[in-house]
Parts: sequence; C-alpha cells; structure tokens
Amino acid sequence: MRINNEKYDVFKFLNRKPLFYKKIDLKRMPNAFNLIKDKINIAPVIHLVGTNGKGSTGRFLAHTLLKRGYSVGHYTSPHILKFNERIWINGKYISNDQLQKVHQKLQSLLPTEVSESLSYFEYTTLLAALAFEGLDFVIMEAGLGGEYDATNVFDKKISLITTIDYDHQAFLGDTIEEITTTKLNSIDKEAIIGKQIHNKLRIENEELRITNFAQKIKPNSKIYDYLEFFEKDEIENLKKEFKFAPFLFDNYLLAMSFLKKENIPFNVKDLNDLTLPGRMQEIEKDLWLDVGHNPLAARAIVNALPKKVNLVYNTYTDKDYREILSILKPKINKLYLIKVDNERIEEPEKIKKTAEGLGIEVEEFKEIKKPMLVFGSFSVAEEFLRRYGAGESI
Repeated sequence: MRINNEKYDVFKFLNRKPLFYKKIDLKRMPNAFNLIKDKINIAPVIHLVGTNGKGSTGRFLAHTLLKRGYSVGHYTSPHILKFNERIWINGKYISNDQLQKVHQKLQSLLPTEVSESLSYFEYTTLLAALAFEGLDFVIMEAGLGGEYDATNVFDKKISLITTIDYDHQAFLGDTIEEITTTKLNSIDKEAIIGKQIHNKLRIENEELRITNFAQKIKPNSKIYDYLEFFEKDEIENLKKEFKFAPFLFDNYLLAMSFLKKENIPFNVKDLNDLTLPGRMQEIEKDLWLDVGHNPLAARAIVNALPKKVNLVYNTYTDKDYREILSILKPKINKLYLIKVDNERIEEPEKIKKTAEGLGIEVEEFKEIKKPMLVFGSFSVAEEFLRRYGAGESI
C-alpha cells in the first residue's frame, strides 16, 4: 500500500495548515478531543493563562520540577527557530523521531476529516498531549485567551494566571474586563493569580481586586494570590540571587507559588543552568533578543535595558506599534526595520512613517550595530537569528 507522505510526515502535514485564522471554530477542538480523550493518558494539566509571561513562568516551573527529580513536560508557543521547541520533555526539545511517532499515533486515532480540519495549534496541542503521556507533571500554555483555547480541553490540576493586559482584542473583547473574563473562565478547581497591572476590575457595578473578580466569575473554585505563599524577607532573598531580567522575577514567584502549595522544595540556584531563549536574552555582549510584541512587554523592556540601544524591529498589523514605539522611544537611538516574510506583517512604510512621526530615525536593517535590541515578535527573532547564524543561542 502506498503511504501518503503529506499525511504521515509531521512537518509536511503541519506546513499545510495556516498559522493564523480570522475566525475560530470553538467546537472543533472539544469535539476532536472527545473522540480520543480516553486514549490520552496524561497527568492533570498545570494550565498557564495570561497575556505575557507564560513562557518564562512555565519554563521556571518545568526546570525546577526536573531539578527536584520529577518527570515533566512543557508545551509552549510559538517557536523561534524549530517546531520542536514547542514540546519540551525532561530538559530537551522533542526529537524528530519522537514527534513523528506521536504524529502517526494521532493520525491513527483521529478520523482523517477531523485531523485535516484541526488548526495548526489545535493539532499540535494534541501532539504534545500524546508526547507527555506517563510524566509526573504536564505544563501547558494557552495560546490565545483561555476559555476557548485548545489547551482548555484537558483536566486541570491548577491554573496559573500571568499578567493580563490588552491584546488580541478582535478575539477576546475590547475592555480589560472582557479580556480578563475570557481568560479566567478557563479556571477549573484552583488558580493562583500572578502579578497584575489591572487590579481594579468592574463587575455588576462593583470595583474588585482581580482575586475577588476571579472568585465572582468562578465561585466554586479556590483562588489564591501568588504573594500569599511568601514572606517579605524570603522574596528579598530570592531576588538577590535571581539571575534573569528583573521583570521576570514575578513570573518566577508565580511558578514557585505552585511548588509552595504542593510542599515541593526549591532553590533559586536551580536556575543556574537554565537559558530562556528570547526573554531579554543577551546572546552576546550588548546584543539582546526579546520576543515581546505588545505594550506590556515594551514597558518591561524599557525598565530592564541598562542603556540606550539601536532597535531591530518589525511587527504584525494587529499590534499597536505606535504605542509600543512611544514606550520604547526613551531607550532608542535608531530603529532598524528588518524585513520579515509573513502575511501578518505590517507594511514597512507605515511603521517607518509612524516611527518618524514620533521623532525616531529609521533605516533598513543590514548589520549589527551595538548596543542593539532585537524586539517585535517571534517572527522578528527568527528572521534575525536565521540571518546571523545565532541559532546555537536557542
């Protein structure tokens, strides 16, 4: 019998699926999952939901659990250079052979019309679940939103809520209350709320702190604040030995609050051999790479940069790049616009006109001119690293 390589080769199969959808079928993933849920044997999921900080929070938690002797899987998205980065198992990205095996297993479980209909993210979420079978802990990041995200179909151990801000308004709503509600509706039994910048939210004519807001939305769930697991002196001691950018510290505390709750010991020195690709990563002296792409990330970057930099930048059409560049302006010497081949990327002349309107000088990016920051999405990071052969940093 002749094998259809387009179906059985995981990369060919995925490459036929679009990465971005203008409309999302909310029933497609739950229906597919219900067909095969009794064939997926994974631990209840630690579900990461929020606007920013999911990737670092998840990796801090996964790496620390591994250091403590547990087997652990971490599903993150998107990737920078290789798809395999999305599925991390016991300290390593999934191998091509293992990825091929779980792809073939998933193809055998799902009817062809169902596997073909699933989106790129939906299908890869199920791949990750099959790859994580038998592990002690499974950490999954929501891709977009929470309530209707593909990762929300699994049984949950707990939800960890990172910082929530405006993003993807076309899908999630125009107000911070709508966006927050969509994300918090993914909570099941328990949740720990991490650092927030919108702590006062209105619901039924009341103004509530986010923990109380969450409790009102999910009255049968146990809601915790991440700081309630730590003493002030303990936080200060952890901060002194924390080696990453300061804006990532609260993500670390959120991750460790779960370990506190579970009475699992940890040490900040567990992170000494951890690399966080694309999270204010200094890939060489005075050359930083960050995959942030929204105003929340820009504010964090401005506070973290030790000096003014040349900015390598590009962005998607749905991002508020005027606000982002306004925030970054005090730390920008010059903006270098990098070409990115992606259908969602904004027209370069529009970005240039906006930047120049803010008083920022713009040139096309051709070479590294330090000090330099590469910022503006995973696609920008990917293009920069591919062009300059810095893949070993990832």
